[in-house]
Amino acid sequence: MLILISLIILAYCVLGKDVTSLLERVKSVDWRAKINALLDKLRPWALKAGRVAARPLLQFYYVMDDDSTSTLDRVLIYAAIIYTIVPVDFIPRVAYKLLGVLDDGVAMLYVYKKIKNRITPEINAKVEETLNEWFGIEYKPVA
Repeated sequence: MLILISLIILAYCVLGKDVTSLLERVKSVDWRAKINALLDKLRPWALKAGRVAARPLLQFYYVMDDDSTSTLDRVLIYAAIIYTIVPVDFIPRVAYKLLGVLDDGVAMLYVYKKIKNRITPEINAKVEETLNEWFGIEYKPVA
C-alpha cells in the first residue's frame, strides 16, 4: 500500500496537486525499516543497470536516510527509486518505446530538482564508497 500511495503522491506533485491528505497516510511509516529494505532492492538493479545509472538513485537513497529529510521528500524519493527499479510502469516501455522511458526520467528529474541542495559532499562520498563496494572498482571520471 505504501508503494501505491507514494507513487500517487509523486504523480500528484508532478502535476501540481495538493497531497496533504495523502501525506497523513504515510506519517506513521517506519522509514528506517523502509530505507534499509530499499538498499536490498537497489543493489541487484544497480548491478544490472551499471554504475552511472545507480549513482543518482544512491544519492536519493542517502538523502532519504538523512534524519533531517522531511516526510514529503522521503515519500518522493522512495517513489522515484521504486518506480525506477520495479519493471512495472504507468507507461509501458514495450508498448510506447521512448515515452515509456521518459516517464521514469520525469519522475527522477522532478525529485532531483526538489532535493539537489541536500546532496552534500558527504553523501557523494558515501555514494562512491557504495559504488566501489558493489562494482569492485574505483571510477574516476575523465576531466
